[in-house]
Amino acid sequence: MHSPLPRHVPALFLDFDGTISRVDVVDAILDRYADPLWTAVEEDWRAGRLGSRACLARQMALVRASPRQIDSLVDAIDIDEGFVPLLEACDRAGASVHIVSDGFDYCIRRILARLPPSSAGLVARVTTCASHLEPAADGRWRTAYPFPDVTCEHGCATCKPAMMRALAPAGVSTIFVGDGLSDRHAVAEATTVFAKAALAAHCATEGVVHTRFDSLADVAVGIEEYVRVRV
Repeated sequence: MHSPLPRHVPALFLDFDGTISRVDVVDAILDRYADPLWTAVEEDWRAGRLGSRACLARQMALVRASPRQIDSLVDAIDIDEGFVPLLEACDRAGASVHIVSDGFDYCIRRILARLPPSSAGLVARVTTCASHLEPAADGRWRTAYPFPDVTCEHGCATCKPAMMRALAPAGVSTIFVGDGLSDRHAVAEATTVFAKAALAAHCATEGVVHTRFDSLADVAVGIEEYVRVRV
């Protein structure tokens, strides 16, 4: 049983693709099974001409693959070895953990299901807000974007700032962990930011205070220090 929670126990929010998974799962699917036109849609998103919700909807409409093919690809994607240690660190601290991702619930569930049975209890307590994916007919895939149902001002597939506000009680510090450009709106909502890759570059350019990480094991150490100095 945990001791009473310190006043400053945070809520942790994690991107999934490229943060928990070692590679971007959506990009892997598009690289393998989408018409090459998906890259032009990606350029429109990177240039700010499309939000990520419209981008993903158009890109996934170009995918032709059976569930077996998608499952095989997803099953070959590695998980950051620091994810379970991070969940353990959050559990010891009493911190809630939430995945907020533009990526797809179908893939997230399948990847997390491969974690050791000993971590099943920790994984079960993680809240996931992500885009929805399900197989349709003739190798096509149907998408939906329920977080929220109505698109936000940036056209995000999942509005990470809105989910952070909804899931973190008033007055609770929020920690965001991510790696990509789709995370750039979330960092403005967070009290503390851990970043790598494109997100770290964005934070550096925009003057956003952040801690760089290579593995989620680094973030686990950071969480323990964060709580220790605020007790």
